Parts: sequence; C-alpha cells; structure tokens
Amino acid sequence: MSRVYNFSAGPAVLPEEVLREAADEMLDYKGTGMSVMEMSHRSKAYDEIIKDAEKDLRDLMNIPDNYKVIFLQGGASLLFAGVPMNLMKKGKAAYIITGQWAKKAAQEAEKYGEVVKVASSADKTFSYIPDCSDLDIPDDVDYVYICENNTIYGTKFWQLPNTKGHELVADVSSCFLSEPVDVTKYGVIYGGVQKNVGPSGVQIVIVREDLIADGPALSCTPTMMDWKIQADNESLYNTPPCYGIYICGKVFKWIKKMGGLEAMKAHNEKKAKILYDFLD
Repeated sequence: MSRVYNFSAGPAVLPEEVLREAADEMLDYKGTGMSVMEMSHRSKAYDEIIKDAEKDLRDLMNIPDNYKVIFLQGGASLLFAGVPMNLMKKGKAAYIITGQWAKKAAQEAEKYGEVVKVASSADKTFSYIPDCSDLDIPDDVDYVYICENNTIYGTKFWQLPNTKGHELVADVSSCFLSEPVDVTKYGVIYGGVQKNVGPSGVQIVIVREDLIADGPALSCTPTMMDWKIQADNESLYNTPPCYGIYICGKVFKWIKKMGGLEAMKAHNEKKAKILYDFLD
C-alpha cells in the first residue's frame, strides 16, 4: 500500500501509528469483544476512553482545574452560534475579522446580539493581522472574538489582542495542539479537530467554568448547545461522537509520546522552514 501526500487543511493526515492501533482494535477493543464504534457510551470501557482523553488533553495543554473540557458533536462552525448563545449575556460582543471564518462567525453572532467589528483586514483580502494593541472596545461587550489562525489566507495571531479586560474567545481549529498555549489568557478556546487531532465531526470546547456557571446567555439556546449541561454531564449528556473522541485520545497519547507541544512546535517550524526556504 502506498500512502498519499495529503496537504488538505482537513480532514488532514493522522499519525500512521494511531491508525494502525485503531485498525488492530477495530473488531475487539481490549478484550471487550466489540469495536469502539459499537459499544455503549455508558459502558465502563468507553467511560475510561473519554476520561483518559480529557486527562491527556489537560496534561498536554496544562489546562487549569477551573476550566471545563467538553467534547461535542459537529464542526467548529456550529460554535459560531454556540459562542454567543452561551456568552452574550449583555447582548454585545466584539469581533476581529481576519478571514472567512471570523467573518462567518460574526455574521452568525449578529443573529443573537450586537456585533462590534473592532478591527478587520478585509481591506487587503485578509492578508495581514491588524494591530490589536489598542483597540476601541466598548466597555459593555461580553467578549472579544478571534480566529487565531487563518488557513485560507495564511495569517496567524503571533500576539494576542489587548482585550482591555474582556474575555478572549478563540477559534483555534487550524492551530490546535500545534504549539504550547497559555490557556489562562482565554475565556474560551475551541476548535474542530479535523485539522490536527482527529476525524471530522468532533469539536472541543475549553471554557472557564465561571463563564457558564449560570447557564447559557440566551434562553432559546438548544439543550445540546448548552455548555453548562454538557460540562455537568462530562460530555455524556447524550451519545457523543464516540469513535472520533477515541481517535482524538490516541492522538493525544501520541503527542505526549513525541514530547508534547514543545516538540510539535519544533517539528512544525522545521516543516515550515523547508517550504519557506523553497519559496524564498
């Protein structure tokens, strides 16, 4: 068998070691006599899988205890609505528009409250990140939103915006687990996993627990998009995307085995240097 070179932004390449482990366990996961695809999400075997996945992710990212980790169904685009539904308690949020995903997120948020676009790089087709060191952010916004890495236009926030004391919400789908991150600088970090972590259909939300302690901002928030309910039920309120989470868990272990996020950063910089040296 010949493996192809897959440069897709997602679904993207998974470690071959992970795929082979999953193949070996396809018909019989650790003596259970069944595939992870078949087992109950309420079973002891699956409970260990999802709890282990959360533990390994917390270890990798040094996630503090006062942050909840939630594994949800759907891609990151579903959270374009999920973010304002859960967080827009004053009915207003600030968005920094640096690409199509931030633009779409802002458009979706406008359905639920007022969106103030405090910075944008649309004037030059999103080819740069605007200066976000001294933005005119209204005092009454609930959060400041960014898409941290923009795969379509090749731009990235190398320095997080000055939010003037407001919560920072970041879509990190494109750079998730690619380098170390200080989780405490964010109120919410979220992303779809298909670019760096696992198969499409899983989203991960890392949210500081005080932001969801009183439930969602909007009373119309569907139960399935209520982060407090999902967190209180440890991502098991309903049947989660079991197999996708299982694969993510294997990737978390593989990253730890490879040396963690510092090692991932060095590996990614090495790959990028090859490409940029060729272009130069």
